[in-house]
Amino acid sequence: MTEVIRSGEQSLAYETHGHGPSVVGLHGLTATRRYVVMGSRTLAREGRRLVLYDARGHGASAPAPGGDYSYAALTGDLEAVMDALGIERAVLVGASMGAHTAIRFALARPARVAALAIVTPAYDPEQRADLARWDALARGLREGGVEGFVAQYELERLPPQWREVVETVLRQRLAAHRHLGAVADALGAVPRSRPFESWTELGAIEAPTLVVGSRDEADPAHPLATAERYAQAISHARFVVEEPGRSPLAWQGGRLSRLLLDF
Repeated sequence: MTEVIRSGEQSLAYETHGHGPSVVGLHGLTATRRYVVMGSRTLAREGRRLVLYDARGHGASAPAPGGDYSYAALTGDLEAVMDALGIERAVLVGASMGAHTAIRFALARPARVAALAIVTPAYDPEQRADLARWDALARGLREGGVEGFVAQYELERLPPQWREVVETVLRQRLAAHRHLGAVADALGAVPRSRPFESWTELGAIEAPTLVVGSRDEADPAHPLATAERYAQAISHARFVVEEPGRSPLAWQGGRLSRLLLDF
């Protein structure tokens, strides 16, 4: 059941499943809370309290007050969710934007992080984001809705075997948003925000960390080399990636959940 947390002017939609030590999931840009463990309830069945929430402007959550989609604001929302639910310490599972948010939170509030799962990170502090592409996606969504976004996504960049599934997922997750204009605003703002400034900062993370990469053939927007760099920068991190030719682990909620339990 969807419930709502209010933090100042911001309201955030969330759901919880199961009982036990808390696992908090953070989704990626343009996704919703479903797209962390893809609807899997394995964690809840195995004695974990799974908390999933929609980031500001996404899913059933309200647009950001003042259009603030910075990582500072996203990290503040994570802390507000944990505080509202009485979670002092949790395992954080973040995908893409959610991974960067979890890392920023781990750097700022290390005592509140029991472990980290960094899934398909894309931010590289040494490279400028492809802002033109993000702006094109934002413009396509704002002017043409879901069809406009899909048209700007450049599906032709993907190998033929992945195009249909990626297009299907794009349409499904965009259809789950109440405020497409807010998602377009986030598309323009999040890539311009920096969750951390340098790779050396990640050496301060002491929480056990699992880094999950994806191969570039299926997911070129989240380069495998970038995920490997995160694993190198975080002390004692474990790195995993799917077998060549297989569907990315990030797309398989049940397998990802099992990896988390084993880790």
